[in-house]
Amino acid sequence: MLDRSEINTQPPGQTLLRQGYDDQAISFYEQAIQTEPDAIGYYWHLGLAYLLQGREEEASATWLLVMSQGTPENIEQWTRELSEILDSEAQRQAALSNTQIAWLIRQHLREIAPTEVNNLLYLLLLSLTLGTFAPELLNDWQVIELLEQSSPAAVNSELLLQVLKPILEFPTEETVAFLGACLPHAYPPDIFIDTVISVAVKVGYQGDRPSFAVKLAEACIKLRPDHSLALQHLSCFYTNAGCHQQAIEVAQQFYNNCQNINSQIFGNYLLLRAIVSAGSWSELGRVAERHKSLLLQIIHEQPENLSRGGNLALIVSAFFLPYLQDNIQENRWFRNKIGQLFQKNVDSKTLTPAQFVRSDIEKKFRPLRVGYIAHTFRQHSVGWLSRWLFYYHDRELFPTTIYCLNQNLEDRFTQVWFRDKVNAIHSFGIDAPAVAAQIKNDQIDILIDLDSITLDVTCEVMALKPAPVQVTWLGWDASGIPAIDYFIADPYVLPENAQEYYQETLWQLPQTYLAVDGFEVGTPTLRREDLEIPSDAIVYLSAQKGYKRHPDTIRLQLQIIKEVPNSYFLIKGVADELVIRQIFHELAQAEKVDPGRLRFLPKDPNELVHRANLAIADVVLDTYPYNGATTTLETLWMGIPLVTRVGQQFAARNSYGFMMNVGVTEGIAWTDEEYVEWGVRLGMDEALRWKVTGKLKASRHTSPLWNAQQFTLEMEKAYRQMWLRYLETH
Repeated sequence: MLDRSEINTQPPGQTLLRQGYDDQAISFYEQAIQTEPDAIGYYWHLGLAYLLQGREEEASATWLLVMSQGTPENIEQWTRELSEILDSEAQRQAALSNTQIAWLIRQHLREIAPTEVNNLLYLLLLSLTLGTFAPELLNDWQVIELLEQSSPAAVNSELLLQVLKPILEFPTEETVAFLGACLPHAYPPDIFIDTVISVAVKVGYQGDRPSFAVKLAEACIKLRPDHSLALQHLSCFYTNAGCHQQAIEVAQQFYNNCQNINSQIFGNYLLLRAIVSAGSWSELGRVAERHKSLLLQIIHEQPENLSRGGNLALIVSAFFLPYLQDNIQENRWFRNKIGQLFQKNVDSKTLTPAQFVRSDIEKKFRPLRVGYIAHTFRQHSVGWLSRWLFYYHDRELFPTTIYCLNQNLEDRFTQVWFRDKVNAIHSFGIDAPAVAAQIKNDQIDILIDLDSITLDVTCEVMALKPAPVQVTWLGWDASGIPAIDYFIADPYVLPENAQEYYQETLWQLPQTYLAVDGFEVGTPTLRREDLEIPSDAIVYLSAQKGYKRHPDTIRLQLQIIKEVPNSYFLIKGVADELVIRQIFHELAQAEKVDPGRLRFLPKDPNELVHRANLAIADVVLDTYPYNGATTTLETLWMGIPLVTRVGQQFAARNSYGFMMNVGVTEGIAWTDEEYVEWGVRLGMDEALRWKVTGKLKASRHTSPLWNAQQFTLEMEKAYRQMWLRYLETH
């Protein structure tokens, strides 16, 4: 039935079209044209009626017949009239979710008015919805060129922003060119920048495409050179893309713009991150001392009105202290004080405290609902090491849920090792309250944080206390947040008096805080002859990021090379290659070591090849004050002797704990002098190296470090004991 209200307000033909009576509309307009052949509007609507029936050729012929008979002035006016009719109908069809019809109408509108840029933007949006978009369309339809030629007044800025966001997720040259063409039409600029940066964060971190993210952030800086969020992420993207000097410059620019203590702390943290990532330790001293001074100031002031962004910036601010010095008392003091201040600011904005009222909460021996939260359930050190726990978990006694933050769940590694090994998995961006609400809704009993302060949003979730018992494990040292109850350790990874330095209760597992069943190994690509190293030479290797290359340890490593004749030193790891070369060459000259004995290796194509290439080394030299963790385990698994310097803080005792668990004490040094002595001895004594290798190979069958199934039982036992303790105290 026809809608009478429409009949009263619209011409009959248009009413028929809107009611979907295309056949009747066609008959109406054909008769109307016979009666009034000069009424041009009838032809436009007749063609539209044909088009809605899928009779595209008849629609085009109807319109072209009229156009062919007009003067240039007529054609210009008629084109405008027909465009308005088609645009209106396309919008109506899109509102009705008739996406394919709307797309068809706009394609014909493109043929009639190929330079109508807003129609092209609508077409792009519809193509994205239909899944037919390809970046090549931006050139094929001349969208980029038309945007560059159009005045801002001619472009629908709201539509442009709506189209831009999904297109930016296609990392191509056309996308970057499209973004550049959008800049003159970016209104309002701040909303435009926020949109672009949100996509840059997704593709740069979650999608692991930092070079593309750099281009997106650089476009934002062209709009607002002092935009703090764009500068912040641009520095990080530069670092992750290996553009270290640019990262330092942008971080310095960000810091220079900071006006208050909170922003200065974060700005200085960014600068520390850029410098340490590059391995530019010579630039570090002044920045590091200023950082401690700023932290002391905010700890003294105890602000309780920090914005959410400011509070998140605060919690990560002490991340680099363990890389700079092995001082467990000072580093943990800073960590705990910042954690407490962070918690205070989270609490001040939380309307209701966490309450755990459940019908079964007091049952002691029921299945425990365990949740794990992180952004690293993927090919990442944490992912490689934690996967075995999920593989062996008893999902009946410990039903397990994963909460992924800012991570792609479609990653193959994630699917095989995590998604398929748990009872449930949830994916989130950076909305901490939403994550916490899901955890509470799932009635998780014990929540395990694998990130610590490597992701600020994880810290916020933990501070919201969505689970009765909360634990930090694996990802970094403890965060110092009061809402976290326990930190998982073992007899070796912390000194006996460590509890006095920790906010959290230390939960000591009986043998090791971590175990794996081993590592997949690929085919080696490194050969001595390719590196111009004699077959009878002694090869030392250090494979660590620039974060860990403290100059004092480099000096010790070079002293080893100096003392061992016919030895070479292979250096591999993410950092600014030119800076690292310069540091090693300068220190080599100071230690009177021929720089010709140094080899700087490129990054391996993947983890499997990296492990295989470790076999080129006779001895691996660990870093200090921040040891290797995954790299140490890989070295031991490959049966290669390791020299490590033991300290007091967690980061300085990982390798020591792993070596004790495989039964190897050869290479464990408690002083700088012992580090050099062990390095020289293992290099000079082939029989000793074979002895260590034999122990390491035998340990595969006996060590708790290589028994992830037993380790999982120990973790589950710990969870059960934690729960019983919770019931006793609440």
